[in-house]
Amino acid sequence: MKKPFIYLFAALVFASCEHKELCYNHSHTIDIEVVFDWTQAPEASPASMSLYLFPEAGVPIRNEFTEPAGGEIRATNGRYDALCLNSDTKVIEYRNTEKWETFEITTATTTLIPEFSGLGVRSEGAPMAPGAENERIAAAPEMIWYDCRAGVPLSIEEHRLTLYPSAAVGRCTVEIRNAANLAHVKGLSASLSGMAGGFLVGAGIASAERVTIPFEMAKSSETTLAGSVQTFGHCPSEQTTHTLIVYAVLADGSKWYYTYDVTDQIHSAPDQRDIRILLDGLPLPEPNPAGFQPSVENWQAVDVDIEM
Repeated sequence: MKKPFIYLFAALVFASCEHKELCYNHSHTIDIEVVFDWTQAPEASPASMSLYLFPEAGVPIRNEFTEPAGGEIRATNGRYDALCLNSDTKVIEYRNTEKWETFEITTATTTLIPEFSGLGVRSEGAPMAPGAENERIAAAPEMIWYDCRAGVPLSIEEHRLTLYPSAAVGRCTVEIRNAANLAHVKGLSASLSGMAGGFLVGAGIASAERVTIPFEMAKSSETTLAGSVQTFGHCPSEQTTHTLIVYAVLADGSKWYYTYDVTDQIHSAPDQRDIRILLDGLPLPEPNPAGFQPSVENWQAVDVDIEM
């Protein structure tokens, strides 16, 4: 009577062993080859790249690569939203990274005219553009290349993930011709208002925050100023005003700022990744007579009409 029980027990043990072996042979973790194809940005050469995988349920997974071509990772079988961008940056910050749709890159808050600290001019007192007084002063972004794909299947059959990074950051170049009395300038700086404060990587669009971005201006000739600044662009669907301010500290200690409404030139630029602003005239004053000391406490404003 005991033999049937022994046979039944042996059969159950054998079946249990077979089940475990089957599960082991179909592991849920697989090797994935990640390829960053730089066809759309052949000039890019980032020192490192980050890949974020957003599973259908659970927290995002970040992988880091020190080779711009990509590398190999291990991932669990499943479907993911994928997002990549270069991580070799200093001023870039991240917000709302829990979800693919809300993943945003932005920049640190900075001061308006840091170049003037050596001249004893405080940045806190520098004027901002009319209507932009409440905008955050944001550092210009470094170059960012990104790509994203929704609903990517990763499995033994689909074990290669290829992404095609392209630029998320553009450049705005400013040139001011026929500037007067540049020989008497000790310091120059500039700011641009109404620009996007960040970039929604998953959506591929500029974020809604509006910021003012400071940048450097310098003499390119005896009568010409030039400067450039990288930005996340602006929101074409909003009628945002963009004001360029040029700040100048003269040799006599007086402080001047010149405002230009550059909205039309920004919005009508044929290439929003390469905006070029051309202006005519910077009416800096003549030097003061010998022995006359002007009041240097306040900034003196000049609105410049744009004719070009």
